[in-house]
Amino acid sequence: MEAVTQVRYSVVIPLFNEQDNVLPLYSRVIQAMREVSDSYEIVFVDDGSRDQTLKVLSEICEEDPRVIVIRLRKNFGQTAALKAGFDFARGEVIISMDGDLQHDPAEIPAFVEKLNEGYDVVSGWRHERRDAWLTRQLPSRTANWLLARLCRVDLHDFGTTFKAYRREVVKDLQLYGELHRFIPALASWSGASIAEIPIKNFARQNGKSNYGLSRTITVLLDLICIKFLLDYSAKPLHLFGSWGLLSTAAGGAAGLFLTYRKLIQHVEVMKEHGPMLFAAVLLVVCGIQLISLGLVGEMLSRTYYESQKKAIYSVREIKGRITAVRAHHAG
Repeated sequence: MEAVTQVRYSVVIPLFNEQDNVLPLYSRVIQAMREVSDSYEIVFVDDGSRDQTLKVLSEICEEDPRVIVIRLRKNFGQTAALKAGFDFARGEVIISMDGDLQHDPAEIPAFVEKLNEGYDVVSGWRHERRDAWLTRQLPSRTANWLLARLCRVDLHDFGTTFKAYRREVVKDLQLYGELHRFIPALASWSGASIAEIPIKNFARQNGKSNYGLSRTITVLLDLICIKFLLDYSAKPLHLFGSWGLLSTAAGGAAGLFLTYRKLIQHVEVMKEHGPMLFAAVLLVVCGIQLISLGLVGEMLSRTYYESQKKAIYSVREIKGRITAVRAHHAG
C-alpha cells in the first residue's frame, strides 16, 4: 500500500453551485500560496452542486496534481463539507475558506504568519462587512457577542469560515449541524490557543448566497447546544442534578413548613396553604425528574464517548492523485 505523502499546507474550500467562482478562486489561491510554500494542496469539496461546479473542478484537477476534489453524494451543508475536507486534508496546517470570492486568498500568508507565532487557531474577523445589515450583520453580531460570553472565547467573529488550524486541533473534532462556526470554542475547550486577525469581506460577485435570516434561529439554538457541549457534555448530571437538587430542596422545605403548620399549629393546610402544598409537591416531583434526567444523560454520555463515531457525510467519488490509504479512509 502506498504511503501518504505529507504536505505542509492544505487549503480546504467547500463549494455549492459556484461554477462562476471556481476558476478565479483557484487562480488566486495558487498565487497566494506561492508566497507561503511549495508544499501544499487544495482540497475542493463539492457539496452536491447542481450546476457545472463539478465539471470545472474536474478540469482543474486533471491539470494540477495538487488539487483534490471530494464530491459528496448530496448537499449535506457547510459543516459536513468542511468535515470532509478536514478528513482528507494531509497538511500539517489546514486553512479553510468559502468558495464565493468573499474571502481574499491573498490574506492566507497573514494567517500563516500569525499561526507561526505559536497559536493553534487563527480566525478571521470581518470588521468591515459588506452584506445586508438587518438580515446578516445584526444577527451575526448578536450571536457573536453571546457566544463570546457563553464560551469565554474572546473573538469578534465566529461565523466566518476563513480560518487556519494546526492539524491536531481539527482532526478529531466531531462536527455536525452548524458546529463549523463554533470550532474555535470547541478548540478552546481542549486548550488550544486562539488568535484573530482582521480580514476583508467582499460582496458576492457571482451566484446566489446560500444564507439567510432563517439561519439565525438555527444559530441561536446551536449556541445553547455548544454551551452544553463545552461545559456539561461529559457531566450532564452536574447541570440537571444541580437544578434537581435545588427544586427538591425547595419543595422539601415547603413540605416541612406545611408539616409543622399541620402537626404543631393544627392548621388546615389545604384550606390555608393550598397553593403552597401543590407547589411543594410539584417542586419535589420536578426535582426527582431532573436528577433522573441527569443520570440518564450520564449513561448516554458514557455510551457516546465509548462508541465508534459515525461519519456525517458520504463521498460519491474522489478525483486527483490520491493514494490508496486516503481512498480507504472514505470507506
